[in-house]
Amino acid sequence: MTHLFLNGLGASAGAGLTYLYNVLPQLSALPTVRTTLAVQPDLRSECSGFPNIILADASPPSGAARRFWFEQRDLPALIRKSGAEVLISAGNFALRSSPVPQILLSGNSLYTSQDFYRDLRSRGEYRMWADTRIKGFLARGSLLWADRTVAPSRAFADDLRRWTGKEVLAIHHGFDRELFFADRSGLPEPIRQKLDAAKSCLKLLFVSHYNYYRNFETLLRAIPLLRQSLPGRNVRLFLTCELRSGANPGAYSPDRAAALVQQLKIREEVVELGGVPYRLLHHLYRACDVYVTPAYTETFAHPLVEAMASGLPIAASELPVHREVCGDAAQYFPRFSPEKLAETVLAIATSPAANPIIAAERSADFSWRDHVQQLLEVANSLRSRGAIPQP
Repeated sequence: MTHLFLNGLGASAGAGLTYLYNVLPQLSALPTVRTTLAVQPDLRSECSGFPNIILADASPPSGAARRFWFEQRDLPALIRKSGAEVLISAGNFALRSSPVPQILLSGNSLYTSQDFYRDLRSRGEYRMWADTRIKGFLARGSLLWADRTVAPSRAFADDLRRWTGKEVLAIHHGFDRELFFADRSGLPEPIRQKLDAAKSCLKLLFVSHYNYYRNFETLLRAIPLLRQSLPGRNVRLFLTCELRSGANPGAYSPDRAAALVQQLKIREEVVELGGVPYRLLHHLYRACDVYVTPAYTETFAHPLVEAMASGLPIAASELPVHREVCGDAAQYFPRFSPEKLAETVLAIATSPAANPIIAAERSADFSWRDHVQQLLEVANSLRSRGAIPQP
């Protein structure tokens, strides 16, 4: 029996929650694995009820900095009390003095992205710039504290290795087709009505909370160009967020994007759906024509795998990680060029239909079961060696 302690206190939105929702059922299904799980209090009800998963009694304070110090100060005692043999730190930060061998799951490329730092300076976000620098310092130290660091893609593992000089193992995140397509209830009526109203339009989809590194502004600037290039056919861009303050997790201000919508006179073309539950996303993918992502930094990009599984053609920014995930199942454009983005979408929209079989086969390369099995191999290797955490 292998006993893991999974520190998921950093999961609050986006990829962190996607990871927990998909990994917990896989861990729970393994009779030789027992997992003690630490999550935020508001997630405890969603994470309870899994066989072989025990919830740790952890109540961290709010805020990333206070949570970090809570983990450093209080988590070692919880790990000892649980009797776990290996710690998996899933929130980009490791314990400096872990009582057991530690695997760090590193999944935040902002700390290594010069584009992100330039973007923050251009927006006058100097407090966020300083905050990211400090977190980056701690994240870099975490790679040195952990016994083994795992990244969700080879491209990001290479970035981390260049950043720290330490070897980083790439284990792809997965995709559970059965879980993703399980819901049969359909989309809520307000969303369905917005999709029906765009029935004759070219429907573009971008699944993301609003943030800066997903590069919304480049995508918005491409919409008027597409409108000009498709005479006789309207364009609709569906967003799973709202471009107004307070409507999205995190401290990113959507004011510049909202102003750009007004400036470009594309209010009718941009449809803000707000957050869509993960279990309903497959209905949304299949209701649209092209998936678009202009992100300028990424570590894995789960929506690309979801779009491929849904048979949706993809236009993606030219990033090594996007190439790694999609291969020939996507078309690519320079990440800061609205002109090339529009050309790429236009080529997809006016060419013969993409072969959904190629995309579906590509999505099948990613498996949460395989991810968990490879992670367990690393854990058992550390456990059998009796690795001692680095001072």
